[in-house]
Amino acid sequence: MKKTYKIIAILLLTIMLTGCTRYVKVDKKTITIKKTGQNLTDNILCKPEDKDTLELYDKYSKKLSFKMNELPDCNKFKANSKGYTGIWESIFIKPLAFIILKIGYLLNFKGSFGISIMLLGLVIRLLLFPFSISTAKQQKNMKLAQPKLKKIEAKYANKTDQESMMMKSQETMAVYKELKINPMASCLVAFIQLPIFLAFLEAIYRIPVVFEDSILGLNLGMTPLKGVTAAHNYFYIVIFVLVLVSTFFSFRNAMKETSTQMPAQEGMPNPQQQTKMMTYMMIVMIGVASINLSTAILLYWIVTNTFAIFQNLILKKIVK
Repeated sequence: MKKTYKIIAILLLTIMLTGCTRYVKVDKKTITIKKTGQNLTDNILCKPEDKDTLELYDKYSKKLSFKMNELPDCNKFKANSKGYTGIWESIFIKPLAFIILKIGYLLNFKGSFGISIMLLGLVIRLLLFPFSISTAKQQKNMKLAQPKLKKIEAKYANKTDQESMMMKSQETMAVYKELKINPMASCLVAFIQLPIFLAFLEAIYRIPVVFEDSILGLNLGMTPLKGVTAAHNYFYIVIFVLVLVSTFFSFRNAMKETSTQMPAQEGMPNPQQQTKMMTYMMIVMIGVASINLSTAILLYWIVTNTFAIFQNLILKKIVK
C-alpha cells in the first residue's frame, strides 16, 4: 500500500513540474509589474486588458515564449485554447482557469473574479466532502484501536529482535484489519487537495485579468506587503490576519484529530505536545509565505480554511 502511494506521489510531482508558471527575465532578473508588484508571467493563457501591462509585454516581446496575437482574449478563453500542452496544464490548470473566467464574466461586476475564486474554492471543498467523511470515520476507528495498540506496544516494549518486530507488525495489522483501518486514508484529502491547490495557483497567476481586478478596494494581484508599503492600504493587514486566524483554527482541529491516532512512546514528547508545536510552526511558515502571495490566492485560502472549520464541526456529528 505504501509503495502504491509513493508511486502515485512521484507521478503527480513529475506531471506537476511539467507545466509550471514561467516569468519574464532579463539578465537573470525577473521583470515585475509596478502596479501590483507581481512578476511578469511568460506563459499566460490569455491577453491582458490593462494598457500598462500590455505595454510591458510589448517592451519585452523578444523575451517572451509566445506572440501576443496568438493568445485569445480572456473573455473568449476555452479549456482547450492553445491546444494540448501537457497533462498537468490541459487537465488541471486550463479547466480551472476557464471556470474562474466564466464565473467572473457571468457575474460581470467589480471584484467578480475574486468572488469567482472564492465560489470555486467552496465548490471544490464540497466535492471533497465525501472523502472527508471517510477520513473522519477512519480517525474514529483509530481512536477505538488505541487501547489494543497500546497493549501491543507494551508487549514488545523491550524486544528488538527481528522475530518480535515481525510479530508486533502482524498483530498491529490484525487490529487495523479488524477495525477496517487504512493507515494512509487519513492523508487522502490532503493528497487530493495538494495538486488542486497548486493548479489553482498556476491558473490564477496565468490569467492576467484576475490581477487587473480588485475587490473591496484590494487589488487581486497585490500582496499584503506591497499593499501596505507601496499602496498604503492597511486593509491588506486584515486579509493577512484572516489568513492566520483561519489557518490556526482549521489546522488545530485537523492536527488535534491526528494526534489521537499517535500512540505515546517512552522517551518521546507527548503526541498532543508534538501536535501543538507543529501547528504553531505551520502558522509561522504560512504567515511568512502569505505576505508575498497575491490577494486572489489569500481569498481562496481564507474561504477554504473557514469551510474546513465548519466542516470539522459537521463531521463530528456525522461520525457520532
